[in-house]
Amino acid sequence: MADSAAPVPSLSASELCFEACGRSWRLRRADLEALWTAMSEDDPGWREDERLPYWADLWPSSLALAAWLADRRADIADRACLDVGCGLGFTALVGQWLGGRVTGMDYDADALAYARINAELNAVSGVTWTIMDWRAPTLEPGVVDRAWAADIVYEQRFAAPVAAFLAHILATDGAAWIAEPGRAVFRALLDELPAHGLSFSKACFTPTWPLTPQAVPVPVTIWEIRRRPNFKTAIDG
Repeated sequence: MADSAAPVPSLSASELCFEACGRSWRLRRADLEALWTAMSEDDPGWREDERLPYWADLWPSSLALAAWLADRRADIADRACLDVGCGLGFTALVGQWLGGRVTGMDYDADALAYARINAELNAVSGVTWTIMDWRAPTLEPGVVDRAWAADIVYEQRFAAPVAAFLAHILATDGAAWIAEPGRAVFRALLDELPAHGLSFSKACFTPTWPLTPQAVPVPVTIWEIRRRPNFKTAIDG
C-alpha cells in the first residue's frame, strides 16, 4: 500500500516528552483548542460526519495499549499489523519499534501529518501511513495479522462499521486489541461482533495515569477480538 500524502501541519503545536515501553518518546501534538476553534459547520467533514479532532492528543487508552503491545513483542514481530485510527501515531510507532510491519491508518490527513513528524522525532522508520475510512477499507480481505486501536468508539453508529471492518481485515488466525476507558457506548461494538463472525474477551484491565496530572487513574480495558471458529467469511472463499 502506498504511503498517503498529507499536508504539513499548520496549526500551533506542542511537544510531549515521556517514558513508555522502556524508552523515551517525543510526540508533536496539535493544539486541540485551535482545532476546535477552526472547525466549522461549513466544512464538508463536519457536515458529513461531525468529524471531531480526537486524534490531536495522546489519551490514556493509547498509553495502556502501548504497554500491552510491549509485553507482546514476540507476537508482533514480523507480522502485518494495523493501527486503526492511529492519530498522532504513537502506538503505530511502538509496534514498528517492536518489530512489526505496521500500517497506521486514520480518517484525517492532519493526523497523519503529525504521525509522520513523530516518526522522525523518535527515529522509527518503516511505518506506512495511509488515509482510510473503516466504512470503505482499501485493504484486501484477511491481510492483517494483528490490529489494534485505542479509544475509537465514541458513538453507537460506529459499532457496525468497525465490526465489519475488523471482520474484513483480520487473517484467519488474526487478532485485534482495542483499548477503551469504560464508555457505555462500547457495549454496542461488543454486541455487534458475533454477527460478523467475531468473538471477544476481556484481555486486561489496567488503571492508567494520563500524562497530565489528575486525581485518579483512567480505568482502561483491553479487549481481544478474534474470528469465531467455523464461521465462513470472504477470506474463506
